[in-house]
Formats: sequence, C-alpha cells, structure tokens
Amino acid sequence: MARPRNGSGALIRELNRSAILAFIWQRGPIARVEIAKALVLSPATVTVLTRDLVQEGLVREVAQAPSTGGRPGILLGLVAEVAHALGVKISSHRLTAVRVSLDGEPIQFADRPFDASAPDAVDRLVDELALLANSGGRQSRLLGIGLGVPGTVDPRHGGTVESPILGWRALPLAARVQDQLQLPVMVDNDVNTLAVSERLYGRGRAAENSITVTIGLGVGLGIIIGGELYRGALGGAGEFGHVRVLENGPSCYCGGRGCLETLVSDAAVTAAGHEIGILDEGDGVDRLRELADGGSREAREIYARAGRTLGRAVAGLVNVLSPQLVLVSGEGTQAWPHLEAAFEEAFRADLFPPLAGVTVEVDPWDDAKWARGAAALVLRATFSPPLYAHQPDDAVRARLTTVDGAA
Repeated sequence: MARPRNGSGALIRELNRSAILAFIWQRGPIARVEIAKALVLSPATVTVLTRDLVQEGLVREVAQAPSTGGRPGILLGLVAEVAHALGVKISSHRLTAVRVSLDGEPIQFADRPFDASAPDAVDRLVDELALLANSGGRQSRLLGIGLGVPGTVDPRHGGTVESPILGWRALPLAARVQDQLQLPVMVDNDVNTLAVSERLYGRGRAAENSITVTIGLGVGLGIIIGGELYRGALGGAGEFGHVRVLENGPSCYCGGRGCLETLVSDAAVTAAGHEIGILDEGDGVDRLRELADGGSREAREIYARAGRTLGRAVAGLVNVLSPQLVLVSGEGTQAWPHLEAAFEEAFRADLFPPLAGVTVEVDPWDDAKWARGAAALVLRATFSPPLYAHQPDDAVRARLTTVDGAA
C-alpha cells in the first residue's frame, strides 16, 4: 500500500526538483526566471536545482532568450537522449512497440506477431520484450516499459490484468514481466494509453477534459479529467463497451446481454452481414466495408444502425462527463464514412442542450499512438511529484538518476 512520505526538507527539495523537470519537459526550452514565476519558487531555488539537473546530465543550456534590454536569459531544455522508455500495445495477434526519448519523441518502432491465446503467451511476451529492451543499446538507458492491454488493470496487485479478449484472467502481468526483466513495468488499459498519448502529444493537448472512444474489435473509453487520466477505484473506469444498451440483446463474452459492443463492434456488424446474407462464409469486416464502399444499401444500413447506437451512447457519456472534446479512434474508424451521418444525427439529438457545442473529432487508426502512450506511463512517473511511496514510480526515478548524460 502506498504511504505518504514525511514532510522533511528533503521531500520539499524532491517536489521542487520534479516540478522543475516536468515544467521543462512540458514547456522547454525555457528560462530560469520563467520557471520561477510559473512555479512560484524563488530564483535562488530554481538556480540551485537546475544547476544540479545540468550536472546530472538531465538538463542543458540550449540557447539564449531574446534580450529585452537587460541581460539575455539562458534557455534550459531536456537532454532527451540521456534516457529512453519503451511502450508496447498488446493485442490478440500482435505487439506494436515504440521507444521514445526523455522528451517523448519516438526514436524506434517495431511490430511483431503475437498469439495472446497460446499457452505460453506470457513467456513469449517476456522474450519479445527482452529483445525490444535490448535493441536500443545499453539497458541502463532504459527507464522502464509501459504496456497497454485490452482489459482492466488493478494496480493494487502487481498490475493484475483481466482481459477476456486476450483470454487472460487474474494475471499479475506487471509483476511477472518485472521479475523476469528486472526493469520497472507499468501496465494500463490500452485505450487509457491512447488517451494519454492524445493528451500529451495529439489533438487533446489543449483539452483539460476529454474522452477517447475506440471502436473495432471492441468498444473502449479513456477519460481525461482536469488534464489527468481517470482510472477509477479498481482501474476499471472506461468499460464503455459493456454498458447495456438493448434489453435481452445479443450475448456478450463478458457474460451480459445487449452490451454496446454486441451492436457496434466489428464482430457485431459482421454478424449482421452474415444474418442477412450479404456476407459469405469466411467473410469478415473488411468485406463488409468493401460492400459499403461499393454502394451496397444493405451494408450501409448495417453501419448506419451501428452509428446511431454509438451516437446515442456517446451522447450519454458527454451528458455525464461534459468534456470539451470527444476523440473517436480505433480500427473501426476505417468505416467512419458509413457511420458518421447516423452517429452525428443521434449524438446531437440526445445531447443536453447546454453541451451542444462539444467537438467530435475522428483520429486515424494508428497503433503506434497507443504504444507511445504506454511509454508515456513511464515518462510521467519520471516527472511526477514523489508524494507517495510507489514502487514502480520510485524505480523509474532511481534509474533516471543513475544513467549518465553521454549521448
């Protein structure tokens, strides 16, 4: 269980140090005087702590600020190459990995086949992660590994994963991988990692409150409130696909009936195509999309029904959470031209009138974004204030202070 640290002078120094480092990460290059103003710290405190950060090789003087008549200030920036983080999106059939530098910029991509249903899937995952971890040079440069998985993640018990899609039940994934690789490992729902990626690097940068809805194999939700990811009490916030939208509807793999996923996922629209006979045995969602693209009235109506159902459900979310921005992503957005009109009509019709101005944007499907968000789990631990003893965060910070500053 996390325990508050004591209120010593050392804690205050750590807090200020983390705040300065995070501010440079977010706003740099920036002058010391601007850091002091923004964080309400004395110039002397900022000078001392940034000097330490420069000596540790984490920050460097990168340029001079334009002079306004006095002595020009020196701008500080991160030494991005001093450390890396690895993010991996795990799906039922492949691994997508992104290695990022300390400033979050991608420097290496990888895509590997993976069978999550295999009896030795976790052992194979560990082997692949070991290869990925060592592919970027010395392991001492790697701060940790972030993993995005489809399912719920309980952070209280070793990052225990419940993922019906992958067939993983009560799996202490973070603990298993960390024990094998001797690296800090952080695990979260994959849609949460996408929401983090959008908040830090994408369309959600200007939105303090946003939701990311994904469609495709399932239906997912990532919630950003006040600029931070909301995970809920047990890490299960965002199981939007398992909200019941139809009484006595189709059976869902979760054990329920009439879940949103059973009506709008790729499997749902494909099943509808088979039911009315426009898809042959063995045909999947790609074929249904081809038919819709080609003008098939039946295929387009299947997508329209799914779009209307999704639009009503998302309107309910907006009415409860009042976000500034709704992002729609996932592999299912490849059929968005056939979903959009019905989605928009149902969504706007069901919105609480004062929220009618909320923006909906569709983000092209890109698994690398999800993986980048998983890597950001590690980076955020690096820059987060050390108010509470939390083993993964502490381990990442410890690795950051032991890497050297050489390129």
